[in-house]
Formats: sequence, C-alpha cells, structure tokens
Amino acid sequence: MPTPDPGGARLTLTPPAVEPVSAPAGESSTSATSPSATIGEAAAPGSATAAPAVRDEADTDVATSAAAAPASDAPAVPNPAAAVGVPSIPRLVAVLVDVADPGNAGTVIRVADAAGADAVILAGDSVDPHNGKCVRASAGSLFHPPVARERDVARVLAACRAAGLRLLGAHGYAETELPAVPLDEPVAWVFGNEAHGLPAEVLDAVDETVRIPIYGGAESLNLATAAAVCLYGSAMAQRRSSGG
Repeated sequence: MPTPDPGGARLTLTPPAVEPVSAPAGESSTSATSPSATIGEAAAPGSATAAPAVRDEADTDVATSAAAAPASDAPAVPNPAAAVGVPSIPRLVAVLVDVADPGNAGTVIRVADAAGADAVILAGDSVDPHNGKCVRASAGSLFHPPVARERDVARVLAACRAAGLRLLGAHGYAETELPAVPLDEPVAWVFGNEAHGLPAEVLDAVDETVRIPIYGGAESLNLATAAAVCLYGSAMAQRRSSGG
C-alpha cells in the first residue's frame, strides 16, 4: 500500500454507519469510522480540504466493535477502484501522470468537470490539487467531481481497468489518430507531463496510445487543450450513443 503524503488530505471513502462510542463520565463521546476505506488523498466536494484520517490498529478495533453486525458472516470486500477515486460504474475518468504544473492540473480538472467526467486522478509525482494556483485554475471545479491523488501509477491504471475502463494514453507520437478511435465506450484518458509526455512504462501499460492530428502549422497542443479535445470527444460520443 502506498504511503500517503502527510502534507495532503487523504482519500476517505464513505464509511459504514456506526454507533457512537461511549466515553467515560466527564468526557465527550466520539463516533468511530472504518479506517479500511482510507487510502491516498482526495479533495472532498464542497470543502477546501478533507479532514485527515489516521489509520492504526486501535481505530480498527473500535470500528469493528461499534459497527452494526452485517447480515452475513462474510467480510465486506472493498472496491479497489474506489480506493483510488474511481466510481463503481464510471464512464469517463481523467488520469494525470507526473503533471507538475498547477495551472495545467487545475485547468484539466475544470475541463473534466465541464465534460461530465466521473473522476480525476492525479497520479505519480503530480502536483497537490490543493496548491493555490491549481485551485484558482480549476475555477471551483476542484470541488465538483471526485478528485484523488495516488502516487502508485500502476495501481491507478489497474484500478481503472478493473472498473471496466479502457485505458487511452494521449501521446503525440502515437500511430493511431483520435478520429479513428471509438469514443463511445467507457474510457480513462491518461495524460502526461507537458514537457516530457507519458513515461515509457505507462505507454506500455495503456491499452492504446492516441494522438490528436495537427492540421495547421502548430507544432503541438498544450496539455489542457489536448485534454479538452480528448475528454469532450469521449463525452459527446457517449451521450450520442446513449441518446442523451
């Protein structure tokens, strides 16, 4: 399990309902939550930061004793995709790998929100989404879709694939051009650092690499613009196919 960055907020999934833990006389009582749903980092919608959660064995014991007994004796199995910020039935997810520029990251979050993406995941050595410039560039969208941060890139890709998403890597030197790709299927678009693109191991791990054709004299598109083209292409194709 990756070690969370202590400087950021952690991704806290919805815990099971629990009863308040009784406290000795003269002390206030608290409610226990399950720490098994806490991993990585996330921005909680509607708040500037997510409250840090600490996981230890004592917390686990308290949560187990306080939670209502399940209907069966079989333990609940956590959703590995949800653990890194992927909803259980996603259609469109944006993954940023090693994106260090907060302005680019914030703008991609804004684009993903506008395109109706189910989640945005900042993977690897990407910028903290709570960086001031990133927050400003997101124009409030940081608090709309789920936004998670996970340093283990391979884990993010595996979780997206486990959730039924096809992994498409945006790559300026790919053989396949965007118009040739069926965009109405559930997809996780994987974007890399603007200066260096996606690492070789990520290019090998995705299902297909795709490039946006350049019809004019420009040498390339910046990250945020490329993300807008790819995410909106998928969003519009998915809505057409579903009659929306």
